[in-house]
Amino acid sequence: MCGIVGEVGNDNAVELLIHGLKKLEYRGYDSAGIYVNDEKGKDYLIKTKGRISELEKKIGDDVHGTIGVAHTRWATHGIPSEANAHPHVSEDGRFYLVHNGVITNFKELREEYLQGVKFAGETDSEVIVQLVGHFAKEGMSTLEAFKKTISVLDDGSTYGILMIDRENPETLYIAKKKSPLLIGVCDGFNVVCSDAMAMLNVTHDFIELHDGEIVELTADEIKIQDANGQPVERKTFHVDEDASASEKGAYEHFMLKEIDEQPAVMHKLVQEYTNEDGSMKIDQDLINAIEDADRLYIVAAGTSYHAGLVGHELFEKFAKIPTEVHVASEFAYNQPLLSKKPFFIFLTQSGETADSHQVLTQVNEAGYPSLTITNVANSTLSREATYTLLLYAGPEIAVASTKAYTAQIAVEALLAKALGVDMGYQEAKDFDVRKELSIVANGMQELVDEKHDIEKLAQKYLAKARNAFYIGRAIDYDTAIEAALKLKEVSYIQTEGFAAGELKHGTIALIEEGTPVISIITDHAIASHTRSNEEEVVARGANVISIVSKDLAKDTDQIVLPTVHPLLTSLVAIIPAQLLAYYASEQRGYDVDKPRNLAKSVTVE
Repeated sequence: MCGIVGEVGNDNAVELLIHGLKKLEYRGYDSAGIYVNDEKGKDYLIKTKGRISELEKKIGDDVHGTIGVAHTRWATHGIPSEANAHPHVSEDGRFYLVHNGVITNFKELREEYLQGVKFAGETDSEVIVQLVGHFAKEGMSTLEAFKKTISVLDDGSTYGILMIDRENPETLYIAKKKSPLLIGVCDGFNVVCSDAMAMLNVTHDFIELHDGEIVELTADEIKIQDANGQPVERKTFHVDEDASASEKGAYEHFMLKEIDEQPAVMHKLVQEYTNEDGSMKIDQDLINAIEDADRLYIVAAGTSYHAGLVGHELFEKFAKIPTEVHVASEFAYNQPLLSKKPFFIFLTQSGETADSHQVLTQVNEAGYPSLTITNVANSTLSREATYTLLLYAGPEIAVASTKAYTAQIAVEALLAKALGVDMGYQEAKDFDVRKELSIVANGMQELVDEKHDIEKLAQKYLAKARNAFYIGRAIDYDTAIEAALKLKEVSYIQTEGFAAGELKHGTIALIEEGTPVISIITDHAIASHTRSNEEEVVARGANVISIVSKDLAKDTDQIVLPTVHPLLTSLVAIIPAQLLAYYASEQRGYDVDKPRNLAKSVTVE
């Protein structure tokens, strides 16, 4: 959610930090701020409500520094405002701090330690910097005051914290718990960020931080200690990602670029997980661990949850393993009765989703095996799960997920194939996943090449719509739920995805003259039933858009899908839905890549 960057030792601190914030804009935010210090007695604090571009306008030519921190805030406690924007400052003006996460006992801490302290804003984060100031006034050193503050934050609190002491401005103080932070190792200076993408312009070598660790970072030294105060030595890891991969290029928006990249992602996954002879390149230990389970539990949130619904079909059909799909935020606090030998699969684009991490923590405590399927190597859920499979989708910048969703389904298909073949099931042996995903890639390309026809449909049916519905049955229903989420999150059209047969059990009361109903039909067994549901809504004044597989299509269907394997239809059916959402948002004049109130990486529960 919030974006955090910091650096120490670079003469161009302002330029470096602002560049880093811009690379993190995709995470979603409502205010921004920066603090820099030249280590010679001059420092500058600038904050604003709104976009980074507004922050830049407030930064004068005289603003400079060699150490600094910067932040983009997504409001949790307190309205979006300049006062609530980070960095926060201790009452005496000595300490400057940025924070990502939630301090769940901030009210109790204010009551116990900070009575009489004047707060500038309403955030839970400001409590942290005021506590450091409080403990420093009691005679503690900066490090002691920082560590004491961390020690009084309760177990439910989460944080990624960067802090500068104005009286000794050559050190960044860092703390991390359940909020991603990386140290970037540079030549003559060092950086810290919540996402490696922010600093790929200056380094590709990073050190991951673990929960409970505290760091003193200077231009030439990295001192890490664990929660017990013991020094930690950790090697760097290299990020191969090209910094230019996170640029829009000739595209107006990242979302459209990422929709267009999906065929290439399919080819990449085929290359990474299959051999030319059709055999699978998936760790046999992972295969054995899943085969040893009596039930799979897929845990995810949002779009990843919808990908899990499709995965449910794939694992049960090809590997014949009973599979359940759960919303992470519900599972964490309302755990169902588990089977005797469960295996958990976590789907997460960022690998930092707080709700999923909460469940993984419980899974690890119980000693159950787990797999994380993620787009980010070395992310928290990747490190803490027993196994990891990567999506290889490249950076996904737009808040609305597109290529990560299709990549998750493709990886699930690849894994289901490997499992089924290893277990000797004929259905899996007959499923040539290498060939089928290549067919999917070609089908995706056909659809993105026809984007301007879909743009016209969006203009005709959605540009002025107040609400809309997606309907489908079986796997098409799984697709409909994701399609509805895409439309609502970027166009703000109130959209719901429904099992087509359920319309008559209440929802059809919402259909009125001109209501857009988008129907997905890819399954021979239930195509006629969904057609009947289309007629029901047409009779009540709805405008129907039909997304239909080629072998089931009629002349009146507006969007015809290329023929693909019946269990992979979601991979092509979602493409026109993504494009409809994109164009509906663009035609309404909204910020497609950064829709209101949303964040890309949800790192608070």
